Amino acid sequence: QSFTRENGRVSTYILWDIDGTLILGNSRAGALYLDSIEQVTGVRPTVRVSNPHGMTEGQLLAEVLEVNGIDSGLLPDVLVRLDELSLAQHESGEYPREAAPGTAAALEAFAERGWINALLTGNGPNRARYKVLAAGYSADTFDWEHSYFGHESPTRHHLTADAGNALAGHHAVIVGDTPKDGEAADSAGFPFLAVATGSFTADELRATNAVLVIDDFATGLDAAIDAIVAIDQSIGAASARR
Repeated sequence: QSFTRENGRVSTYILWDIDGTLILGNSRAGALYLDSIEQVTGVRPTVRVSNPHGMTEGQLLAEVLEVNGIDSGLLPDVLVRLDELSLAQHESGEYPREAAPGTAAALEAFAERGWINALLTGNGPNRARYKVLAAGYSADTFDWEHSYFGHESPTRHHLTADAGNALAGHHAVIVGDTPKDGEAADSAGFPFLAVATGSFTADELRATNAVLVIDDFATGLDAAIDAIVAIDQSIGAASARR
């Protein structure tokens, strides 16, 4: 979704990952992937992908199919079935999600400063919506028109490149919890703000090019705001020199 700036106004987009960033992990995570594949192919995968963290949904499902010797051409059908199962799960209300510490306050604080909260996630748009609603967030918190979804992206780099093209001329910061989030941010030229509420420790995330690593937004919100203000000022100064 590309767009032009209105009246020359430059906006700042905060692009949030979902799993491990906005919501905490859950022991049942991934079950719907296996269910979707089994219901489409008749085969329940037994071989797991060794390091799925930071993968897009399309990438992960394609790898699960491959390592289990299942026809990867069935991926589009699996994605459709995943959407259907995700809706049924959401409507049942039996699978609440837990918001990561301090994220609701961070979303509110960012919006108060005129920054736009949006999503950059490996999930598809419907599954992303169900997840944030189940964690107690309002859908209106996010700019869905300028959010970016990875259900059909082969890699996170591909997803982030699409976001970079769409947001050209604006400021954007990626907030995520994995080194792959950081690598994808680097590939698109986005600053990366890392939060250690997922599967990686703060020390592991400091090995990325993150402009800031925080334990969570309950303790790191002020530092995050300062970092984003500094990014805005730095980009603005660089633009003025050109």
